Amino acid sequence: MADLRYTAGKIINKKVHNIGILALGSHLENHGPALPIDTDAKIASYIAFKSSLESGAKFLGVIYPAHEIKEIDHGKHESLETLKKNIIAILNYAKEFLNIEKIIIINAHGGNVPLLNELYDIEVETSLSIIFNNTIIQNEGPHGGSGELSMGKVLGILNEEELENQANVKVYSEVGLYGFTKARENDPSIEEGAQEIENNGVYVDEVYGEQLFNLAINSVLLDVEKLLDF
Repeated sequence: MADLRYTAGKIINKKVHNIGILALGSHLENHGPALPIDTDAKIASYIAFKSSLESGAKFLGVIYPAHEIKEIDHGKHESLETLKKNIIAILNYAKEFLNIEKIIIINAHGGNVPLLNELYDIEVETSLSIIFNNTIIQNEGPHGGSGELSMGKVLGILNEEELENQANVKVYSEVGLYGFTKARENDPSIEEGAQEIENNGVYVDEVYGEQLFNLAINSVLLDVEKLLDF
C-alpha cells in the first residue's frame, strides 16, 4: 500500500483525516411552493461539505431516510429505527474503508431530533465518537419560513416567482407547520412559528441566509476542534 501523505493539502491537522462529516436532512417533504421537497437535505449537505473543505475532515455524503414525529404529515418519512439502522450501516462503512474514528452529524430536519436519544446505541454499534450538530435547526426559524427561504436563495434553489404564495398557509399548510394542530398544541416553538408565518408572512434576505450558513459552518468547525482534542 502507498504511504499516504496525511499532511498534504489544506488541512487544520493531519488527525482530521479520522473525522467524518455526515449530512442528515429530509429528501421528501413539502416546504411550500417556493422551495423544493429536498430542501433540508441540500442545506445539510452544503453545511457538511463546506465544513469539510475548511477543515480537511472527510465529507461522507448525505443520509437518505429521514424521520418525523407522528403529529406531522407533510412528506414521506421513515421510522426512527430505520433511520438509525441506515446511519449505523453508513458509519460502519466509513470506519472500514476510510479509517474514520469520529463523526459529526449535521442535522437540518427537525423531525430527526429524536435521534439524539439513540446516539449512545449508535456509538456502541459503530465504536465511533459522535457529535450531533443541530445548530441550523436551532436558528433557522419556522418550517418553510424566512430562514429557509433565505438559505434557499443562497443555494439557488428558491423559486422567487412563488414567494407571494409561500405564506398562504390555508393552501400550503406545511409552511410554519400551520396546519398541524396537534403538533402546535404539543410544542410551543411550533405554535410560535405558525403564528409568526400567519401574522408576519415571509421574506427573503440573502445576507441573512449567508449568516445562517456561516453560523452553522463555524459551529461544525468548533466541533472538529473538539474532536481533535478528544
